[in-house]
Amino acid sequence: MPALQEILMASSIVVSICVLIYASWKDYQSREVSNMVWIVWAPIALVLTLPQILLYNQVNLLFFGISVGVTFGLALLLFYAGGFGGADSKALMCIALALPFAPLLLVQPLIMPASPTSQMIFPITIFGNAVLFAAASCIYMLLRNLIWRQKTKAQLFAGLLASESWSKKLLVLITGYKMNIEKVKAKWHIFPLEDINDSYVDLPRKLVVVPKEEGREQILQRLSDAVDQGKIDSYILATPGLPMLIFVTLGLVVAVFGGDLVWLLVRTVVGA
Repeated sequence: MPALQEILMASSIVVSICVLIYASWKDYQSREVSNMVWIVWAPIALVLTLPQILLYNQVNLLFFGISVGVTFGLALLLFYAGGFGGADSKALMCIALALPFAPLLLVQPLIMPASPTSQMIFPITIFGNAVLFAAASCIYMLLRNLIWRQKTKAQLFAGLLASESWSKKLLVLITGYKMNIEKVKAKWHIFPLEDINDSYVDLPRKLVVVPKEEGREQILQRLSDAVDQGKIDSYILATPGLPMLIFVTLGLVVAVFGGDLVWLLVRTVVGA
């Protein structure tokens, strides 16, 4: 492989990891990432990627367009479906510009050889790894809830929350945990997973499986009033809203140096 191609490919990897680490830190700190991060990264990504294709692998120009198109489509779909935040979607788009294909000419994965998807649409592999890491956090949430239940002997779904559907209960248990309401109020990035409907005399509590920043303060006020009045206890279900960019960063690092974890999981299950 020509030295310039090696330099460009290595630069794409290093720049991508560095930018994502910075973005992940900002996401963790404030749950906000400036658009300047993506505005700066996108052209740098193109400057590092296009020469690799135009100078050494012009046949890959079509596949570059396919990789970018599929990734952009997935990012937009996830954003408008509510599965990804704006920063997460933009990060995935920039990854498509920086690393459209697995950098196999420079780095061979240690755990799992590149899957067909990795070779053609590398950002999908990164996304798959990120989803698996996010799923691992769900296991942590569930275990935390079970330990809390065992230690306190209290009900996870007290009162009328017990009448909610099992699917709602499961979603809440893998995305949040019991927390003192004062702690929830003190940390703006923690969202309540339950609410109270004031229009009912018997004060029904209901689960909120898709928490939103809009209306957070009003929900907390209703819950806080109910706690002050002794109608509910001070521990409510809440979610810390884990920053997805951290999982995307981990997914990228593992995809480059480890391999396609989803492909590994599939091959393990089918016994291939």
